[in-house]
Amino acid sequence: MIFMIKNKSDLESALVELCKITSNTLPYDVILALKKAQEKEDGNSKIFLDLILENIKIAKQNAIPVCQDTGPPFFVVYYPKGESTNELQSTIILATEKATKEFLRPNAVDPISEKNIGNMPEIHFQEWDKEYFQFDLMLKGAGSENVSCQYFLPDSNLGAYGDFEGILKCALDAVLKAQGKGCPPGILGVCIGGSRNSSMLEAKKQLFRKIDDINPNKKLFSLEKKIISEANKLKIGTAGLGGKFTLLAVKASALPRHPASYFVSFSYSCWALRRHSLKFKEGVIKFD
Repeated sequence: MIFMIKNKSDLESALVELCKITSNTLPYDVILALKKAQEKEDGNSKIFLDLILENIKIAKQNAIPVCQDTGPPFFVVYYPKGESTNELQSTIILATEKATKEFLRPNAVDPISEKNIGNMPEIHFQEWDKEYFQFDLMLKGAGSENVSCQYFLPDSNLGAYGDFEGILKCALDAVLKAQGKGCPPGILGVCIGGSRNSSMLEAKKQLFRKIDDINPNKKLFSLEKKIISEANKLKIGTAGLGGKFTLLAVKASALPRHPASYFVSFSYSCWALRRHSLKFKEGVIKFD
């Protein structure tokens, strides 16, 4: 899909459309992974996967959210050097407000007044050396967000030390604790290192990667494969009903860490990994 834009309001409309597409259409790589799991699964998990795939089909046909929990919207915006982010931020907020009035569920609650305030997008800006803008959007529900977690190594309770074997133990503990509460089969974003906040953010960004991509770092690629293999042996299965597929994919990254700090973060996504992007250059917007 291509949009021609002439002013700020056109960009705002395109971002509303991005919110709509993201809420009602799963990326093809996620659908393909679910179909592959459905073909190999049996029992209650297969029945549930049948229902999930039917749900995905109906949501797209009727342009309604795949899941009623549509937020909060999580944006990562890449922009060319020298551009200001102030106007981009205000446009995203306005687009989110409009999308909330039309089809997104109002998921933001003021913790002081306990009043619903609609939706407040989380926006992260990153300058790059390319000549176009890219808006990555993820709609991540509370179920999967609640079971996302962070560990500090060494962890004596798990017998996990500052090595890949320790990271594997943390990953399996996180998945085991999540059980069916994260709406599996899930996708697990992992970050090794960083600070408390940078580590969690990087783990969440890993969920923008395609299910079938290959990590260029051979050690991280091996870790991804090991985690998914061992996690699926837990037989938690779809919706916690038991089965062969507890995770569909694992995506890992690493950040430099302080010598005295060893954080390992896990951002869990349910099967409804709702992520899409749009690119904007010289008045033309393209959706992925």
